[in-house]
Amino acid sequence: MKIHKILIPALCLATVFASCKKTLNNVDQGNAVANQIFNDSTLAVLNLNYIYNSNMPDWGGVTGGAIGNPNSLSEESYADTKFFRGTVTNNDIGDIGTKVDVNSNYGKIRYINTFIRDVNAGTLPAGTKNRLIAQALFLRAFRYFDLVRLYGGVPLVLTPLQAVGQEAKDAALLPRNKTSDCIKQISADLDSCIKYLPKKWAASSDWGRITAGAAAAFKGRVLLTWASPQFVTAGASDPNNPATKPERWEAAYAANVQALSLLQAGGFGLNPSYDNMWFSEVNNPEAVLVTGYNNLNTETKKNNGYDNATRPSYLGTGGGSNQPTWEMVKAYPMKDGKLPADSKYSYSDQTYYQNRDPRFDKTIAYNGCTWNIIGNQNYRLWTYYNIPDPKKPNSYTTVEPKASTTGFYCRKAIDPSSLQSNVQYAGTDWMEIRYSEVLLNLAECAAATNRIQEAYDNVIKIRQRAGIEAGADNLYGLKANMSQVEMINAIMFEREIEFAFEGKRFWDLRRRKLFANTLNGKVRTGIQWNIIAATAPESLSTSPFANRDGLTADQAYQYFTLNSKPLDSGYTISWKDEYYFFGIPTSSIANNPKIEQNVGWGGTFDPLQ
Repeated sequence: MKIHKILIPALCLATVFASCKKTLNNVDQGNAVANQIFNDSTLAVLNLNYIYNSNMPDWGGVTGGAIGNPNSLSEESYADTKFFRGTVTNNDIGDIGTKVDVNSNYGKIRYINTFIRDVNAGTLPAGTKNRLIAQALFLRAFRYFDLVRLYGGVPLVLTPLQAVGQEAKDAALLPRNKTSDCIKQISADLDSCIKYLPKKWAASSDWGRITAGAAAAFKGRVLLTWASPQFVTAGASDPNNPATKPERWEAAYAANVQALSLLQAGGFGLNPSYDNMWFSEVNNPEAVLVTGYNNLNTETKKNNGYDNATRPSYLGTGGGSNQPTWEMVKAYPMKDGKLPADSKYSYSDQTYYQNRDPRFDKTIAYNGCTWNIIGNQNYRLWTYYNIPDPKKPNSYTTVEPKASTTGFYCRKAIDPSSLQSNVQYAGTDWMEIRYSEVLLNLAECAAATNRIQEAYDNVIKIRQRAGIEAGADNLYGLKANMSQVEMINAIMFEREIEFAFEGKRFWDLRRRKLFANTLNGKVRTGIQWNIIAATAPESLSTSPFANRDGLTADQAYQYFTLNSKPLDSGYTISWKDEYYFFGIPTSSIANNPKIEQNVGWGGTFDPLQ
């Protein structure tokens, strides 16, 4: 076996320093080699922890790269973006790698491949080897899927390539594999995970490790995506023909059935609480695939950007991002599960917050709402503007400095127990796959394969947990006797509401090729509330906050005028068809001339093959 040096300090990143130090006392740290590391189960696990830390997604499903936080790449939230201006070039999406970099996708894949090779070469018991390798295979599959959904097929590298000498460099110039080959390899890696990993890890210290159910759930997501219109149709999606590759939908259905079975056997299920599930950790039944933060490991601090960035900026340390658009606010159904036009509850834009799906108040923070934050259960949030500014015609001065651009804030997964000084290192975990996603993945596959009642059953479970009223027909607001197309549309709507601000909407619109029908030609909007100065009580037009806390939202809203304002300034949304598979950067092709450019970007590679 060749000698491979290992960078020991990296091994300590994802574990307790004291434990790491004790173990490393027995290792030659200046010249650690594979046969020292991978003959010792503790050191092998530390190395695997580093791979977890380098590859598990952050909040919103962010794994690095050009996409970043996808919440603003839909109608959920707002940010000025070239994706919606229609100005993306092939050099903008550099996730495939534009240079040799240990932190790029292929740099991370090389580290994973090296780990797999060295564990195989070590002397650990077969069972231990299998569990270690299976977890690494999952993270390799996760990394490859991230590339495939961006570009289509990419070069499959399954062993660590040599990097020294011209011959080695030439051997590393690999062509792109077909997309179908990549999906096949990803599925095979995940099948190994399902075979060798437990349904549930026994020790609480292993919380967050991949389980057989998590691997099966991810395989279900992969095959669902592979069956979706993005990977099937070259032109626009046909909403009346949702299952143009029935064999793919059948495979995705079988994968999600297996996932649900394994998860149930491992004790997973819906968390009874839609809003509090984010704040329970070990044995949280909802958390199928989870990235942990600052709870089990108290020796290190891991930056939890979501909480810190999402809180209202005027509270002190919050960044005020993830602001819901008016379109997202209006998308929620009423509390009987029906849209306003079909609901028994009345609706008006002025009192948009009344009688909505219970998930509304657990996700959207709005002007006048009570929000248990900054340690105050009775804190009332205000985002309105004050009386007209006499120095600036047709403008208002804001009562709250840095008030929300859209008029709203996101409150999902914001821990009310976190003090302002600690939110940067909040312990709230990111659930990349929740149990509810597996239910909805299965529902979509069931609908696509004409198992309509099974689709109903799974969507109803989600709505029951949400607290939507059952109705006389016990359909929880769902339309009776839906067709296949109607059911798939209903499932996509349910995903929009259930997973709001969880990074899912962008990828759903993309895999379903729905951007043109849903967003193109439109402008995202926000709301500005202005005080009616002639009738408003003094408490609404002066500070401090305490003067207004006695007013409820209903009492205060009679003194406001609601004004819509465009957020996409100077343009309408223009998502282009070629964005369903992004172009390969010029520098990537220059580095490896065997990589073909995609169709639609001046090349001949067909991502649908």
